[in-house]
Amino acid sequence: MAMHTVATLPRLSSTELSQILLSNSSPNLDASTAPSKIAIVDVRDDDHIGGHIRHSIHAPSHTLDHKIPELVQKLKGKETVVFHCALSQQRGPSAALRYIRERERLLGPSAKTKMDSGSGVGEVMLKNKELDSEGKGEDADKEWEDVDEEGKTQKVYVLDRGFVGWQERYGEDPRLTEGYRKEIWKEGYWM
Repeated sequence: MAMHTVATLPRLSSTELSQILLSNSSPNLDASTAPSKIAIVDVRDDDHIGGHIRHSIHAPSHTLDHKIPELVQKLKGKETVVFHCALSQQRGPSAALRYIRERERLLGPSAKTKMDSGSGVGEVMLKNKELDSEGKGEDADKEWEDVDEEGKTQKVYVLDRGFVGWQERYGEDPRLTEGYRKEIWKEGYWM
């Protein structure tokens, strides 16, 4: 089992996450179907107000003792799991670390967790550009596609700057954020 720490958890920027979500979204803005390859886990507690990332799973940090095994089972087919809290300084990274450790415990050594920094978005863009230049991928850049050669690797990230950073850029974008209440955020983060 690999030794993971909060310091080694890779971060995903709000821009990278928005690109992934938009590339996997339906043209229908009101689509009720969550992206099939990525899960976003929001571990905010009482501060889970003023909006949330569209299709995110709310698992308050105070419930994680019994929720983490359930999340591992529920999300085992996802290629990417992104955790966040308000600022992604304590609860989000802690939840991601607990998830990784529980995933390895429950699913065994074959349950690999990719701990590369960055989202892979740039790598996919580069691959699509190479395919386009070879004439093999005319539609390659219309949809993001994470390729997992072994089929059991899952990428786990922490959303950089948490929901506070997310709402600064995408709070008012209904394709990406649900339940956004601008008046709550006008004075900044209050907790």
